[in-house]
This record gives sequence, C-alpha cells and structure tokens, in this order.
Amino acid sequence: MAPASCDPRAAWLMRLGDATLMLGHRLTEWLSRAPTLEEDIALANLSLDLIGQTRAFYTRACELEGGTRDESELAYRRAEPDYRNPLLVEQPNGNFADTIARHLLFSAYAHPLYEKLAHSTDAETGGIAVRSAREMAYHLRHSGEWMVRLGDGTRLSHEKAQAALDDLWPYVPELFEADELDREAAASGFGVDPSTLRGEFDAAVNDVISRATLTKPADSFGQRGGKSGRHSEWMGHMLAQMQFLQRAYPDARW
Repeated sequence: MAPASCDPRAAWLMRLGDATLMLGHRLTEWLSRAPTLEEDIALANLSLDLIGQTRAFYTRACELEGGTRDESELAYRRAEPDYRNPLLVEQPNGNFADTIARHLLFSAYAHPLYEKLAHSTDAETGGIAVRSAREMAYHLRHSGEWMVRLGDGTRLSHEKAQAALDDLWPYVPELFEADELDREAAASGFGVDPSTLRGEFDAAVNDVISRATLTKPADSFGQRGGKSGRHSEWMGHMLAQMQFLQRAYPDARW
C-alpha cells in the first residue's frame, strides 16, 4: 500500500509513472545497440515518449500530494519496495524479439488504459491520458508490426518470437489485477480499474499473434508482486544504474 500520508490519487498515478519509467529506461539500454540505425532512433523515440509520460504522471502526483516532493525525487530517490510497477516492465531486454514482445504486451495494456483515463474527473490527469493514448497507439502499431515480421519471417526469428511470448506471458495477469487502490480510483471516477481492460488487450494481441503465425501461450499461472513492492532480481540492478547520479549529488537539479 502507499504511505499513509499519500493522497490515494497520487499513489495511483505514481504506479503509472513507475511502469513507464522502468520500461523507458529499459529501452534506453538499446541505444547504439539496435539491429538497424532506423530502429535505434525509433527505440530512442519510444523511450522518450515513456519518460515524458512518467514526468507528467509524477508531476501531477506531486501536485496532488501538496508539492512536498518533485518528479526527480519520485524517479530517483526512492527505495526498491516503494516502486509499484508491474514486473513485466523491469524484465531485461534479452534479444530483440524479447524487447518487442515485452513492448507489445505493455502497449496493448496501456493503450486502452489511457483511452479510459482520458475521461478522468481530474481534468489534468485526463489531458495527460489523451496525449499518452495517442503515443501508445503508435507504440502498439510499431511493436505489432515488428512482431509480425519476426514471427512470419525466418525459422530462427519465428522461434525467438515464440520463445519471447512464452517467457513473458506469465507477467500478463498482473497487469489486470485490481486491488483496493485501483477500485477506489475507479469508483471515484479519477482512475481506471485494470480488470476491465483484458478484453481489449486480448483483441489487440490476438490479432498480432495470428498475423505473426505464432501460438498464444496458455494462461497457466501469473507472476505478481509489483503492486506491493516485491520485485524481480532485475529491479535492484536497474535502480543502481538509474539512481547513481542523484544519490551521489542529492541536491542537484535539472
């Protein structure tokens, strides 16, 4: 649960920001390493979209808290258990197929989330969601097109795409699990209940999987823990890289 002093609306927005921050950082790890120069630039732009969303969600959360913190503090000066992102976004990049599959799954979840959040009773949050939904529509199209190219490409690319889906699918159920904070945010009209998004997610992902000649993994079990601050082994390593500068120079400002 969020700290007792934290406005529940701020805590809910911080979750969204945590998710886009971690995924945005993961994509920056591809810079100068992508399979083509064009894709190197594309991944950089996708990461910038996500970091921009992060800053918007964090800034609004700080305003709702009363201005006691800023977005830099939320991003770089919290302990690992204080981040409440889904486990999916902190998974390592792996090969290119792993990165694309991870981005497809997140985009297919985030796009309908932002479309619904655009109707938030909080006008500022709704405005952030409108912009973010447009961006995630492109992210979904980009990752979907790549998934089709990989799945319906060579034997090797097909195998890697299928393996990526199989490995990441256990992280999907957590995206749609609603807890007390989700239900409270949705009931007030401020936020969205993620359990209402699974149908749209399945429709988008099923279409890509079909065109990519891949097999949809079975819903056998789900990895969870991100919403309660329990993370995978990869989270600590990532935070050590992300937070070094702020912790070394805690009074620095952008």
